Amino acid sequence: MNHPPEPAAEAIAAGDAFARRIAARLTEGSDELPYDIGERLRAARMQALARRKRAVAPVLRPATAGTVLHAGGTAVLGGHHGGGDPAGWWRAALSAVPLVALLFGLVFINASQDESLASEIAEVDAAMLADDLPPSAYADPGFVQYLRVSGSTP
Repeated sequence: MNHPPEPAAEAIAAGDAFARRIAARLTEGSDELPYDIGERLRAARMQALARRKRAVAPVLRPATAGTVLHAGGTAVLGGHHGGGDPAGWWRAALSAVPLVALLFGLVFINASQDESLASEIAEVDAAMLADDLPPSAYADPGFVQYLRVSGSTP
């Protein structure tokens, strides 16, 4: 296969300098142009910039596990996503362990909260059934708080 030779860095730098001079000259003269022509020129500039970015964009090679890729000002930890790597399956399973631990923790907290709430309600019910109080005392909004504070048990 014949690949075209890559342009030298000096040729690219010279082309960029020439493009900057042309852009500066076009910008100077664009103030006198009618609005519709100015908008068409702006759209053409945007298309040219998009093409330039695609041409200059770095070509990323497939990364192996643990490789840090630099693309567009951000660093990304690359991993091997091929189907032939048996260690990849184990790596994926081990990465799910913290999520499973979090879910078990949330279930345990929910169960303990339900149990403590049920025991508080049972204590209040037992105190109400064991005491000799008039029915109006049970309707008092501060009765439950009184039972909690006084620590009275049947």
